[in-house]
Amino acid sequence: MATSHRVLPGFRLSLGFTWAYVGLLVLIPLSSLVLKTVSLSWGQFWDTVTAPRALAAYQLSFLASFAAALVNVVFGLLVAWVLVRYRFPGRSLVEALVDLPFALPTAVAGLTLTTLFSARGWYGQHLEALGLRVAYSGLGVAVALTFIGLPFVVRTVQPVLEAIDADVEEAAATLGATPWQTFTRVLFPAVLPALLSGFTLAFARALGEYGSVVFISGNMPMRTEIVPLLIVTKLEQYDYAGATAIAVVMLLASFLLLLAVNLLQRWSQRRLESRPGT
Repeated sequence: MATSHRVLPGFRLSLGFTWAYVGLLVLIPLSSLVLKTVSLSWGQFWDTVTAPRALAAYQLSFLASFAAALVNVVFGLLVAWVLVRYRFPGRSLVEALVDLPFALPTAVAGLTLTTLFSARGWYGQHLEALGLRVAYSGLGVAVALTFIGLPFVVRTVQPVLEAIDADVEEAAATLGATPWQTFTRVLFPAVLPALLSGFTLAFARALGEYGSVVFISGNMPMRTEIVPLLIVTKLEQYDYAGATAIAVVMLLASFLLLLAVNLLQRWSQRRLESRPGT
C-alpha cells in the first residue's frame, strides 16, 4: 500500500495557517486602505483620481514600468544565457553584480544614477552632448526602474536555461536548423513562461518603486512625477483620503494587470506542455 510523505502534515492546518498569514500581512492592510477611501463621496473620489496631475502620474508610472520591464526581458535573457552557457574569468563576480540591486538600498541607487546621468556626470555629459537628457526626465525614471528590475528576469530565466540540455541545440543544428530557427522554435518556447514571470515581477516591482526614482526624476508635477511620490506629497499635505484614493486606483490597476499577465503565463505553459516531445 502506497503511503504519502508530507513535510507539513495536515492540509487543513496548513491551509488555515496560509490564510491567516496572508490575511494578516496582505488582506487586512489593504482593506484598511479601502476603508479610508470610503470616507470620500463618489464625486470627491472621482475628482481626486482623475485630476490632471494624477493622470499624468499614472501615465508616467505605467509607461516607464512597462518600458523598463521590456528592456529587462531582452537583456535579462541575454545575461542569463551568458551565465548559463559560458564559463569565463569573473563569472562569479557578474553573478554577484546581478543580485546587487536586490541588496542595495534604493535611495543609494537613486543617488548613484542621478550622479552618473546628470549634466556633469560620467554618462550624462556625453549623452547631453548628443541632445539626450536622462536625469530629471521620464527617460531617467525608466533607467532607474530598469536598474532595479534586472535581477527579477535573470533569476527567473536562469534555472530554466540550466534545465535545457545543450544537446537539444546540437540536435537542431544537426537536423539543419539555423541558429535563428533553433532560438525561435526550440529555445524561446521553452523559456517563454519564465520570461513572462520575470516580466511580471519586474513590472510589479517598478510600479511600486520610490527610492531609486525620487532623485533622478526631479519630481516635477505633470512631467516627471510618479504615483508613489504623488501619494507621499498628499500625505505630507495631510490629505490622507486623497492619498488612499490614488493608492486604491494603483492597487486595482496593478492587480488587474498582474492577473492578466499570470493568465497569459498559464496559457503559454499549457501550450508548451501540449507540444509534441515536451
